[in-house]
Amino acid sequence: MTDTEQANEATGRATRRWGLTVPLDGIPLADQRSLIEELPDLGYTDVWSSEANVADAFTPLALASAWAPTLRLGTAIVPVYTRGPATLAMSAATLASAAPGRFVLGVGTSSNVIVEKWNGIPFDEPYKRARDTLRFLRSALAGDKVTQQYDTFSVDGFRAGMVADPVPPVLLAALRPGMLRLAGREADGAIVNWLSADDVRTVAPYVHEGGGGKEIVARIFVLPGYDTDTARAIGRRMIAAYMNVPVYRAFHEFLGRSDEFAGMWRLWAEGDRKAALDAIPDSVVDDLIVHGHPDACREHIERYTEAGVTTPAILLVAPGDPTPMVRALAPR
Repeated sequence: MTDTEQANEATGRATRRWGLTVPLDGIPLADQRSLIEELPDLGYTDVWSSEANVADAFTPLALASAWAPTLRLGTAIVPVYTRGPATLAMSAATLASAAPGRFVLGVGTSSNVIVEKWNGIPFDEPYKRARDTLRFLRSALAGDKVTQQYDTFSVDGFRAGMVADPVPPVLLAALRPGMLRLAGREADGAIVNWLSADDVRTVAPYVHEGGGGKEIVARIFVLPGYDTDTARAIGRRMIAAYMNVPVYRAFHEFLGRSDEFAGMWRLWAEGDRKAALDAIPDSVVDDLIVHGHPDACREHIERYTEAGVTTPAILLVAPGDPTPMVRALAPR
């Protein structure tokens, strides 16, 4: 627990969390030290990594743990398919031991693109795979010897040789009701992304069905420093890249955006990518992408916390050196 968290606990106040996605674009990883060191003084409490086709999830957090020893560190997310269960548990235990009480393991199914197309692993039974991984991690991270035949994998005689104290919390990336309920029931909370602030009120109750004290981390795409037309153009490309992936299409159908995305989906399937981008309404871009003056961006991010997000994790898309915008987006 950091000094700020101890003070908050003593006075009965909850820690107001404000996170940033790392590593940052626009600066070589080895040169990010000075900015990461500055984050706590700016008011940032967390750094959250991801794992798709850029950095792995653990290395940037390991660096941050040394560069800024008060920051909380989280993975959002590590795919449950691309590391074996034991390797995943060992990676988590190692970082949690290096940063006691400051690491949160976020796992998720990822997508068929990352799992199948990029890693050559069948994307089978994602709900069961997530459930089985959560159950395994609960035992393995506690230091138990695990011999278990799960529905989607088996483990025979694994016991972690390194057990973190305290054991890190585990969060599950979730989009639709089944996985959101699983996150609330068998994890310590959920990680969400690609949703509007108002959408949080739709998804959060499913997580809280699992009990009180559940964390909801939201990765929020933030594009400050651009004019409106440029920000929307970048946002449309980002939205199209995700919303044509089956799991995200299904998510937004659940959220009620079938009509708003119908034109884009049809034109994308027909191969007319430019027209598909143009078919995404401005209102959808403005809901899903935070953009504008940094003060307006900060106010938009705070709408997520008002709706039930406990930790916003800003994914910054800024022109050039991101340092000025990191400072400008710090909490007030």
